[in-house]
Amino acid sequence: MEIADRLFREAKRRAAEQGTSLRHVIEDALRLYLGRGEVQGDYRLTWRTERGRLLPGVRLDDRDALHDLMEDRT
Repeated sequence: MEIADRLFREAKRRAAEQGTSLRHVIEDALRLYLGRGEVQGDYRLTWRTERGRLLPGVRLDDRDALHDLMEDRT
């Protein structure tokens, strides 16, 4: 059996991103394809933080004012 190079690289990349084995990624894909229900395993949330600052006039405690500001209705 041979797997197309591009597809193989994508599967290896996905395994690395998820911190799991290539075998696990391929088995999960086959389970989904064969309709054997949901993939086994836990959900893993990848948290990403952003740096920034609060702009003048923005009040996070006033939802209506925040919506107005975002819609440029000031």
